[in-house]
Amino acid sequence: MSTSFYDFSADRLDGAPENLAAYRGKVVLVVNTASECGFTPQYAGLQELYARYKDKGLVILGFPCNQFGGQEPGDSEQIGAFCQKNYGVDFPIFAKVEVNGDGAHPLYQYLKSSAKGVLGTEAIKWNFTKFLINREGQVVDRYAPTTKPEELVKDIEALL
Repeated sequence: MSTSFYDFSADRLDGAPENLAAYRGKVVLVVNTASECGFTPQYAGLQELYARYKDKGLVILGFPCNQFGGQEPGDSEQIGAFCQKNYGVDFPIFAKVEVNGDGAHPLYQYLKSSAKGVLGTEAIKWNFTKFLINREGQVVDRYAPTTKPEELVKDIEALL
């Protein structure tokens, strides 16, 4: 069993594999995203957080997921174009993943077991669930989809 965020890798939108150890020493916010969700406007808040704190060591990683209401139907090219055109996203976006079930990406299996949700459940409830990871690669907290990015400022600043 992996013991750190840095033990995983994931494919970027362009299909290139990336070892998450590339983010060693950074504060990382991992978010499962979708282009057609009621929470999609959170892309704007996430981009604002990234722009404000990236020079201090924050990185935001978006993981598109189509498991909730089919709200991320596009392919990688469409997802990338959507994020850039509508929200000016320049933080890393990865290839579409599953976050629940037998096909859940290993990173999400780790995140969910490290920071359980409401009532101790592991399953991701919806798009825009967020996981905050410290500079040592350990999961510090999990936030509900309804938690707006700007509500994370205090927690992020504490880790920076």
